[in-house]
Amino acid sequence: MDKFESAEKLGIRDKDTRKVLAVYPYKAEGTDAEINKIIRDWYYQQNCSAEDQLLTAYVDILTEQEIKSRKKFKG
Repeated sequence: MDKFESAEKLGIRDKDTRKVLAVYPYKAEGTDAEINKIIRDWYYQQNCSAEDQLLTAYVDILTEQEIKSRKKFKG
């Protein structure tokens, strides 16, 4: 079974701080490798500084608490 297969929400997380950088807003489907590429490509398209951030970030499963917390800061 793939790690991301049954995940509700995925996002990009910084490797050093473990801070959530972005929440992927769509349902991701495919193998872990496909999902990883889709989300990293999506994040790269969001802003020009994303290329540097992706060097120290990874795709991860997010908790409901993390998603709610991100929404508070966005609004």
